Amino acid sequence: MSAELRKKAAEMLLKGATLLAEPCPYCKGVRIMKDGNALCVNCGKEPDKSKIDQVVSENSSHKKPSSVLISLTNKLEELTKELESEKDHEKQQQILKSINSLIETIDKLKK
Repeated sequence: MSAELRKKAAEMLLKGATLLAEPCPYCKGVRIMKDGNALCVNCGKEPDKSKIDQVVSENSSHKKPSSVLISLTNKLEELTKELESEKDHEKQQQILKSINSLIETIDKLKK
């Protein structure tokens, strides 16, 4: 990293720039952002728009749900149907607790 680049990065940080979690798409160096402009502290490049779009599309592509997630979702559907037909109040409460636990677990797996 050149002294000039180091100075520019320090000035940006002093003026409120933030460090980015995503590395530079060119050299994988640390980047800082100020007013929508990202600067790589290592190579000094700002990524072009097409490179950014490619990285964003790769990161946002939907993953195939895991077999565990599918099983939990199926169990949730089963319990929901069971709850609809259940007349006993205590059993309804047990089913609702199970449904709540399943929902929490599914949410954790999706994150």
